Amino acid sequence: MSANTSSTNPVVRAIIAGTAPPGARLMAARGLLPLAQTELLELLVALRADGDEEIARAAGDTLAAQESPVLVEAAAAPDTPPAVLTYLAQLGQAERAVHEAVALNHNTPDDAIAALAGVTADGSLLELITINQQRLIRAPAIIDAVLANAARTHEAERRVREVRREFFEKERGAQQIASELRARGAGAAAEFFEQAESVGAAGGLSVEDAWLIAEHIEVADADIDDSWLPLERLEEVFAETEEQRAANVERVIAEAAAEGGEVAPERISLIRRIMLMTVKDRVKLAMKGDRETRGILIRDSNKVVATAVINNPRITDQEVESIAAMRTVPDEVLRVIGMNRAWTRSYPIIHNLARNPRTPLATAITILTRIQTRDLQQLSQNRNVSDAVRRQAQRLLHMRGGH
Repeated sequence: MSANTSSTNPVVRAIIAGTAPPGARLMAARGLLPLAQTELLELLVALRADGDEEIARAAGDTLAAQESPVLVEAAAAPDTPPAVLTYLAQLGQAERAVHEAVALNHNTPDDAIAALAGVTADGSLLELITINQQRLIRAPAIIDAVLANAARTHEAERRVREVRREFFEKERGAQQIASELRARGAGAAAEFFEQAESVGAAGGLSVEDAWLIAEHIEVADADIDDSWLPLERLEEVFAETEEQRAANVERVIAEAAAEGGEVAPERISLIRRIMLMTVKDRVKLAMKGDRETRGILIRDSNKVVATAVINNPRITDQEVESIAAMRTVPDEVLRVIGMNRAWTRSYPIIHNLARNPRTPLATAITILTRIQTRDLQQLSQNRNVSDAVRRQAQRLLHMRGGH
């Protein structure tokens, strides 16, 4: 026997482990020890396999003598050991109330539920089993057992087929597409496709949409660094309503139109597909996607997504220069650009940061000392920037030559 028990009772642990003397094991098998009901049942189930034939037979007889209300109570109790729940699930002569409680108990092992679903002749019990969608997803063997059971009702069959279609057939389709992408040498796209939470989810991406987005992936997992994403922002990554997502889509499309005139239908389609993704998937795409997807996601209203764009290892100085001039990006993005030594060696980038009214004040003030006198002169008169930036530009001009 095994010592695998959650009981803290030393007698129970010794008997389960097989270290208790034969006399104690026999007393337990006959139900003569002063134990809680769940502990007694756990011992009886374990002692059925005792190497001593007398003990094993006594345990079986004591189990068979347990009255139905006792078994129902054990089947429903949240602290009943999994081994006892498995025994009850396999108990063919048990009343329906026992099997119903076993099916509803979250501690019942999935394989025990699958076995029960395969042998029960009670269609309503199969319906009860199929209500637990999480268990069906976790243990697809239950789906197979229900479909193989001639006693299944129309409702039970409908539920398991729906789960199979939504969570397993789509998953297999995704795996096949990922394999095809790898065969083309598009390993980064395959990684994204396999890991995306939005694919096949309610209100999420279809497999076809995900395929199109995957073609815009150019960075592999091994090449990205997500250490910039601190734990305190995890809530922000996941928090988003459907209304916020819809507004985000329309805003990005409107900004694209304001920048370049009429937006091509295929680009609008790509924007909508991307913005249907979860925030977590948009963060991944921002760090792994190509220039076109970066140009879309830098406009995301979620600052974590926009910040992920500038953490994409393929982003170019030209893109950062454009982003530094954008007045719709989150100020956090501009702050991060201003802290990057490589980017701040580029004069066009720091010039754009200095002129951008969304640049955090501390960042703008810091870089003003590196702005050329001619551009400082313009900044000192620029009403779009803050008063503090204009005043600092004027001070620097005065220090440089009395302007």
